[in-house]
Amino acid sequence: MIKGNNSVKLTLPAISINESYARVAAAALAAQADPTIEQIADIKTAVSEAVTNVIVHAYRGMPAGKVYITMKLDEKGIFTVTVRDTGCGIEDIGRAREPCFTTAPAEERSGMGFSIMETFMDSLRVRSRPGRGTTVTMIKRL
Repeated sequence: MIKGNNSVKLTLPAISINESYARVAAAALAAQADPTIEQIADIKTAVSEAVTNVIVHAYRGMPAGKVYITMKLDEKGIFTVTVRDTGCGIEDIGRAREPCFTTAPAEERSGMGFSIMETFMDSLRVRSRPGRGTTVTMIKRL
């Protein structure tokens, strides 16, 4: 395990090219705990889904916004990532977390983002307020 704690904060324009940047940053921080290749892949996939949700859904019909990412790795190997936006928010979080539900069916979205995050991480929490944005917090024990 690592000695001490480490953390990273990123603020990125909510554009598709930044999804890959967020994935790499998450993998780099998590790598400090000497995780398995599968654990790194899980984290990269979950972060990718969370950031993609912001890019596709958060600022629909609004000027382009930002995605705010906070990542922490503690000395016990607990990796926590929070992905936040200040966009439109989610009206019904329960429904949004149902597999195959999407607010963008015309764009051929699968509606599996939250299901994927939940599958690949040990914990997923979603908080949202319509008109104020959404915060997704995920934890992975390495």
